[in-house]
Amino acid sequence: MRYTTFGNTGLRVSEAFLGTMGFGEDWGWGVSVEDCRKIFTAYAEAGGNVIDTANRYTEGSSERIVGELLTNDRDRFVLATKYTLSMDGTDPNAAGNHRKNLRRSVEDSLRRLNTDYIDLLWVHIWDAHTPIEETMRALDDLIRSGKVLYIGLSDAPAWVTARAQTMAELRNWTPFAGLQLNYSLLERGIERELLPMAEALHMSVAAWAPLARGVLTGKFTRDAATEGSRTTRDKLSEHDLHVATTLDTIADELAIPSPQAAIAWTRTHHHWIHPIIGARTVNQLNDSVAALNVELPPDAVRRLEEATSFELGFPQDFIAMTTEFVYGEAGNRFEPRR
Repeated sequence: MRYTTFGNTGLRVSEAFLGTMGFGEDWGWGVSVEDCRKIFTAYAEAGGNVIDTANRYTEGSSERIVGELLTNDRDRFVLATKYTLSMDGTDPNAAGNHRKNLRRSVEDSLRRLNTDYIDLLWVHIWDAHTPIEETMRALDDLIRSGKVLYIGLSDAPAWVTARAQTMAELRNWTPFAGLQLNYSLLERGIERELLPMAEALHMSVAAWAPLARGVLTGKFTRDAATEGSRTTRDKLSEHDLHVATTLDTIADELAIPSPQAAIAWTRTHHHWIHPIIGARTVNQLNDSVAALNVELPPDAVRRLEEATSFELGFPQDFIAMTTEFVYGEAGNRFEPRR
């Protein structure tokens, strides 16, 4: 596995991150500790170095398992976890992005992870009821304390992120280095605002659910077993099945499994997008890692994207449509520096 720097920092991260949302059996569909160890070992042997978890995953079991797995080689890995989600639904202050929840959540995560620092702390989701100023200053305080090294933002609008980054720059606070976002052939919404913003602000993107919760694995289109799935075929739209079937066809033409084609597509346009690999078996993990060496032909990319019927919408499509009207004929002879 190859490495690159994370956002506008010097931190080296692997091409794919290991997702541990299913580490632990508390939610009924996760994997045992023994299988977690096998999956983690396979990922590490492949060269992966980013382990992504969260305080709420399997009600804290994921963090405890990850902490146990990293006991003997903690500093070799980039340990990422998240805060925001409630661990006590009866307490109104046990959720959100305010300073009190941040402090408590991080201290609890450190104990479960059995470590004294977190490499990358994600804000798990935008909290519209906490001023972004409070969140950014509290995160900067944590970084200055040494308990957190880098920060990222997950599941938030582009305008919130841009405002936070500008505020951090003006006030000499630590900015977000990356975004964690839902991205797959079935969820391309981040191409409208979030991906262009990430590129302009030099932020990395961790893509969660690159296989659309299993829909892009072929299990619903090839009569494969669906045991352990969190969805069923009757819940899928005709559009979803059309995209999945097109993916299967292209994968067959390239003689690769459908999951490899789906994961490879997420990195087709930007190599600073890191798919988060979630696996229930070592074979699934190895299959996903192999996707990092797949380069889809341009025609395959075109057919996949046509199948999604995705449109950027306003204002992007309008801006593209009016290019000659805005810049004149000379605009056709203009070549931007980047």
